Amino acid sequence: MLRLPDHWVWDHWFLPTAAESHLFFLRASRALQDPDRRHQRAAIGHAVRGPGGDWELVSDALVHADEPAFDSRACWTGSALELPDGRVRLFYTGVSAAENGTVQRIGWADSLDGRTFDRVAPAALEADPRWYEADPAAAGEVHWRDPFVFAGDDGLWHMLITARSREGEVAGRGVVGHAVSRDLDTWEVQPPLTDPAGFWHLEVCQQFVEDGQHWLLFSCAQSQVPEASRTPGGSEIWVARGDSALGPWDIAGARPVGPSDYYAGQALRDADGTLMLSGFRNIVDGQFLGEVGPPVPLLLPSSTD
Repeated sequence: MLRLPDHWVWDHWFLPTAAESHLFFLRASRALQDPDRRHQRAAIGHAVRGPGGDWELVSDALVHADEPAFDSRACWTGSALELPDGRVRLFYTGVSAAENGTVQRIGWADSLDGRTFDRVAPAALEADPRWYEADPAAAGEVHWRDPFVFAGDDGLWHMLITARSREGEVAGRGVVGHAVSRDLDTWEVQPPLTDPAGFWHLEVCQQFVEDGQHWLLFSCAQSQVPEASRTPGGSEIWVARGDSALGPWDIAGARPVGPSDYYAGQALRDADGTLMLSGFRNIVDGQFLGEVGPPVPLLLPSSTD
């Protein structure tokens, strides 16, 4: 669906608006040669599509800021909303040059025209050490990224975050972090919505509903999940059943979904309302592809699975 000849493309997210659809994605130059270097040089690319049209590349939404900004090294994954006044708000992850990219924080930027984004966060949202790993020495980096923002039934805005608990076996501390806001400008970090269940992390979390059932979609490499859940050669995108948009979710009972070479899955609807799965193409025959694959039907586990 999206391959750039001069850049790798990986994590991505969608925003449909009244006028057009937006695709945001992480990108880094293939001139780096080693794809493992892409993370510390990532910018947030941007494409738009009108009704029935193809994706058209426009200027990058965000690139790294100047020091001493929290995102002076790179900008990573997030989500986007269309606000009632027509602005587009982009939530994203940033890492700084001063900390060698080891501490992740969350910020946001607004656009009046859907093209040019200006940072508006007075301060970045950080992991709260009362509940979360907040020292990079524990796992090599502070995991606090991939904000997924949605309106709750309680009148609050909720943010799901890739995070790690401060407690439990180090290899299995992955949890869904949580923050709330009344106005999208001031956020309060809350305790995690899940307990550690043996996953290193739950990346790019997204909650959705299908046929009245709540689900959580996330990604984690097969080598970083509980041994009982591993399916060698299987998908690294997972779904877990939940009782509401805020869980609790059965993380221990999560099941892999989608193609084995897709990662950072995104649930979306096609034109007729069919639930689809988008993901970037990760490793194929030992090589990193770095392109967004075509959406495929998202086949959820049955109640007997």
